[in-house]
Amino acid sequence: MSDSDGKKTLGLRGRGPGQVKQSFSHGRTKNVVVETKRKRVVVPKPGASGPATTGMSKSAGGDPAKRPAGISDAELERRMKALAAAKAAEADEAEKRAQEERERAEERERRRAEAEAKEREEAEIAEKAKAKAEEEERKAREAEEAKAREKAAAAQPAAPAPDEAQPNRGAGKPAPKVRERADRDDRRDTRGGKGRDDGGRRSGKLTLNQALAGGEGGRQKSLAAMKRKQERARQKAMGGAQEREKVTRTVQLPEAIVVSELANRMSERVADVVKALMNNGIMATQNQSIDQDTAELIIEEFGHKVQRVSDADVEQVIDSVEDDAKDLKPRPPVITIMGHVDHGKTSLLDAIRDANVTSGEAGGITQHIGAYQVTTKGGQVLSFLDTPGHAAFTSMRARGAQVTDIVVLVVAADDAVMPQTIEAINHAKAAKVPMIVAINKIDLPAANPDKVRTDLLQHEVIVEKMSGEVQDVEVSAVKGLGLDDLLEAIALQAELLELKANPDRAAQGAVIEAQLDVGRGPVATVLVQNGTLRQGDIFVVGEQWGKVRAMENDRGERVAEAGPSVPVEVLGLNGTPEAGDVLNVVDTEAQAREIAEYREKAAKEKRAAAGAATTLEQLMAKAKEDENVTEMPIVVKADVQGSAEAIVQAMEKIGNDEVRVRVLHSGVGAITESDIGLAEASGAPVFGFNVRANAPARNAANQKGVEIRYYSVIYDLVDDVKQAASGLLSAEVRENFIGYAEIREVFKVSGVGRVAGCLVTEGVARRSAGVRLLRDDVVIHEGTLKTLKRFKDEVAEVQSGQECGMAFENYEDIREGDVIEIFEREEVERTLA
Repeated sequence: MSDSDGKKTLGLRGRGPGQVKQSFSHGRTKNVVVETKRKRVVVPKPGASGPATTGMSKSAGGDPAKRPAGISDAELERRMKALAAAKAAEADEAEKRAQEERERAEERERRRAEAEAKEREEAEIAEKAKAKAEEEERKAREAEEAKAREKAAAAQPAAPAPDEAQPNRGAGKPAPKVRERADRDDRRDTRGGKGRDDGGRRSGKLTLNQALAGGEGGRQKSLAAMKRKQERARQKAMGGAQEREKVTRTVQLPEAIVVSELANRMSERVADVVKALMNNGIMATQNQSIDQDTAELIIEEFGHKVQRVSDADVEQVIDSVEDDAKDLKPRPPVITIMGHVDHGKTSLLDAIRDANVTSGEAGGITQHIGAYQVTTKGGQVLSFLDTPGHAAFTSMRARGAQVTDIVVLVVAADDAVMPQTIEAINHAKAAKVPMIVAINKIDLPAANPDKVRTDLLQHEVIVEKMSGEVQDVEVSAVKGLGLDDLLEAIALQAELLELKANPDRAAQGAVIEAQLDVGRGPVATVLVQNGTLRQGDIFVVGEQWGKVRAMENDRGERVAEAGPSVPVEVLGLNGTPEAGDVLNVVDTEAQAREIAEYREKAAKEKRAAAGAATTLEQLMAKAKEDENVTEMPIVVKADVQGSAEAIVQAMEKIGNDEVRVRVLHSGVGAITESDIGLAEASGAPVFGFNVRANAPARNAANQKGVEIRYYSVIYDLVDDVKQAASGLLSAEVRENFIGYAEIREVFKVSGVGRVAGCLVTEGVARRSAGVRLLRDDVVIHEGTLKTLKRFKDEVAEVQSGQECGMAFENYEDIREGDVIEIFEREEVERTLA
């Protein structure tokens, strides 16, 4: 508009419509065009005007000019009511705030009064304590002065007779002066702490023996000591910090103990324990061990009680505790499938699990023990253990029988009772476990179930069809016949057993299998028997201990806890335990480590005692016996602990008076350079069961001329060693490794399947050769090639450094980074060196 906006109200006085004259200073004027709007006039409807309208207009002051434009009477009434309600609410809110402010002021006043009363009370208590302490101090000082005067009087020589004859001359006045001067000197000493004659307090030097013995050396208490005493008395009177009462503890004392651990068990400071040892003439640091007698002296010196324990007492923390009957809850049964080799145990379990496990085993034969959980159609959970049937796996079958509730004895209808069948029957009887006979392969033409029942009679196994108590079920794993009847028989037997366990206690279980896995470390398959195993639990198993880092069930899924009768793979061990070891959960890591160290030490001493001859005559007799015996040393490495144990036991049975097999070393994991060094020193071959030598070990073996043999079926290994040891060496089929290829990429080709794009890193790849798929130096698959292509052409061989495409026959589980081992078999005549 203009420079004077806001100074005058514009109006339309006598000017043309839409114009207004605006005045400025110094007589200046200006005509301004102004937009005008008509005022909206609301005309009430006929008959609408009444008392309400009249009242409204009155409430509005009866002045239509003051009413806002375009506002009806009803709207104006609503606005006035809202305004009145807002004012009333504001008044209520103000009253409420005032009331709250008054209450807060009263509360502050009350608290201030309480604080002042408490301060006055504390001041009175402090004043009383101070007065009491001063009174005690004054009494103590007067008592000391009296004693000093008595000693001085006794030390003075006898006075001459004239003085004795006049005892009252001048005696009345000096005595008060002497007393007053003594009181003044005492006050000065107490107030300033710097008396003139402090030679008595500083006399005498403090020696090391006096300091260690805690004696004062004839010295008086210093002023600082007196002040500390007064401070303690004042704090005690005010109810402050007081000296804690000495707690007497019962200290468990082993045969040897570290000084720091001794201080920890006594709840004393390490420095105090070291000082006590120095007082007794023993210079030991906190990390050194002391014997039981010395530790007992120190414990008694500190006022504690001694409880001597032996090394074996460390296992008392895992003593079994009887569970209360009301804490027991039903648990799934553990069923072990046993029988002769190739009678269809794993295939029967496959049919129950609707999975295919046998095809993954070398030669279709179970090499390891398997633990699985199966949920039946009726919703019942069953835990199955599948044990190998080969003769070498006796201990694994016995182990399966020890942890099981029900044994399912699988007998082939066309083969009847065989040696391992008899052995399984004996294991079940020794473990006192009920048995169910599953007669398998009834779909074959040569099947004769009645012959199986008759043969079982010879071994005191009387089935129900022979009027006995042992249930028998005819099944066919291939056709899926009789599986429901078998599960029903298992459920019936489990119901009769009334299996129960307490899940709300520390876990206890058995190691079914253990292995050293690349990337995951030691892994143990554990069947929980009692309690609940949780992630983070600290446990001890055999000579090993650990903390549950992770758990996986039989389907490879991570689980947070495992209850009774649940098989899981446990990660977090510090070493590979023996199969069959018992797992116990303990409270602390220190307990687990102590128990494991004790067990390892005991096992080492036991092995040393077993290998040592007791007398010189026995040593000479043993040397004479071994004079004509030729030993065949071998080194065995396997993929899991159970297989290594079974191979060692099988090797011990091989031999006669002239030759025997000696296992220098057996272990779990890939073949390493140390194994090659041990084999070279002893002139022994290295046998790898489902494992491979790493690259440094292969190079060392080539340089040192050590023979490495790989096996995936235990028959071949045992038969090979038997023939080599007996000298009946016929032409053997030897594998020559002609090349290695690394999978760089995996493609999917229609009509062919998954094809591996490979780079031949060593040797040559031939179409006619056999191949093995290695993942982390462990055999995953063995078979033949379906195709070998260079670019788009099918070729017979591919040289080192070239790329090619490979596809396996009937196998497609290939991954990037896997290694393909190419080998050829040839027959070679062998001679025994």
